Amino acid sequence: MGLLNKRALVRQLQKSGIASRAVLARSLGMSQPTAGKIVDELIADNILEEVDAVEAGDGNGNGATRLGRPGRQLQLNRSQPGFLGIHLGIQETSLAELPLGDADEDRWRHSFRNPATKSQPVAQWEAELREAAKKLDSKKFLGVLLSVPGIVDEPANKILFSPNIHWSEGQDLPAVIRRVWNLPALVVQEERVVALGHHFNNPEDENFLLVDFGEGVGGAAIVGGKPFASPLPISGELGHTPALGNHRRCGCGATGCVETLVSTRGLIESFSAAHPKSKKTWAALGDHIAATGLEPWLTQSLDAAAVAICAALNVLGLRQVVITGSLAELPPAVLDYVSRSVQNGAMWARFGSIECVGAPRCRAAGLVAIGIDRLVVPETGDELDSKLKLSRGETSRAKPSKLNPATASKNEIYIS
Repeated sequence: MGLLNKRALVRQLQKSGIASRAVLARSLGMSQPTAGKIVDELIADNILEEVDAVEAGDGNGNGATRLGRPGRQLQLNRSQPGFLGIHLGIQETSLAELPLGDADEDRWRHSFRNPATKSQPVAQWEAELREAAKKLDSKKFLGVLLSVPGIVDEPANKILFSPNIHWSEGQDLPAVIRRVWNLPALVVQEERVVALGHHFNNPEDENFLLVDFGEGVGGAAIVGGKPFASPLPISGELGHTPALGNHRRCGCGATGCVETLVSTRGLIESFSAAHPKSKKTWAALGDHIAATGLEPWLTQSLDAAAVAICAALNVLGLRQVVITGSLAELPPAVLDYVSRSVQNGAMWARFGSIECVGAPRCRAAGLVAIGIDRLVVPETGDELDSKLKLSRGETSRAKPSKLNPATASKNEIYIS
């Protein structure tokens, strides 16, 4: 019961941002002594912090005058990092110190190039990680969270397949991290992180399909405020949907994947083929679109992406699409075209409305949401035991056969 009350209180602060002890007790139906005891424990663990109450102003920038001792309110700790976030990209690895209460934007302060050779890439990565660790301001974290693209078995803490980072497949990168920091380490799927980050910063959006464009193309669905759970550790691999007439070879080993058309590399390749004398850069592509509009080579690629998105919407029964990453950075005409294509192809558009919006990546916020849920206030005793196992380098389940929807749902993140 104490763990559930602690979880409920932290969840309430995630939603409200800041609140007094009395308000938290009333909103959660707890007695003030019970809420006070939980708050004191969380403050002692550096999960919460007290701040001076902000008084309402008079509309002219002047704060209200209050007699007596200033009120104190609570918020998730913003004064010091709670987690270390690591993003494993295709070309480089980035690190960020993540406070629990301030994850509105991605601030990756340290980065290094990934191994360039096939000779002992994991050992090279570990050496770079140790050097990066020396540059961090903080030396104390609740845990380390590693974001990885591809197919990730999160309960087993394993990278099964990463089409664009093959050297990471089957490698125990959490063990490498533990050798550097001696902390619990979680490996999480990149698109799920970005989707959770969007929900963390926009809790009113409880049902949506997020599609992220960049070095690859992937997606993740949030249904009822938590990630869509599937019986296999694979979901949202929209970029590996075959596109008819596409003969490009993909990093996954297949031919014709949508990703080869609408990833940053794919779009630059198509742009270069259509305009051989133009610079082969992302900036040149954006300038060309702004000057000339959408050309057939581009609309064909965007249509292929829209087909994959529509198929996902029709299967999942969702009506909102959130697009993040490189496609949202191009001139607005690109996102407008994708939105129209999705609305033309999605079944629900015949009966209601389909919303397609661009948004910034919120990878840091997603990592914080996962860290809070898995490491700070795990929902069940099983998850608490899993936390202890992670600190020892053990996986959270013994047999792959236990991977089913019921088991997977225990490890999902829910921000009500």
